[in-house]
Amino acid sequence: MFNSIFSKKESDLDGKAFKRMFETTNNAELVDVRTAGEFASGTIKGARNMDIMSADFQNQVKKLDSEKTYFLFCRSGGRSGSAVSMFEKLGLKVYNLTGGIGAWPA
Repeated sequence: MFNSIFSKKESDLDGKAFKRMFETTNNAELVDVRTAGEFASGTIKGARNMDIMSADFQNQVKKLDSEKTYFLFCRSGGRSGSAVSMFEKLGLKVYNLTGGIGAWPA
């Protein structure tokens, strides 16, 4: 049981791999799933904010372009990991920045 909860998924990438994949993927979109306040305090340049805690998060995800590849991050990788599962259930191509925004290489 714990293996399925804590095992690394194919969509989980460390900072260097995540940045490299984002920069080399056509039609890629960077998504910060933290709250608006966290987003306002600083994010990765070019990221859009989609607060996973907002009531309409699932509706926002359903409206996304299925032709894009989404690169998700949060503070530590937990919320974005949960969001990845929602994206995948809708058939979207998605990656998670393990370690969160602090893992993004300078």
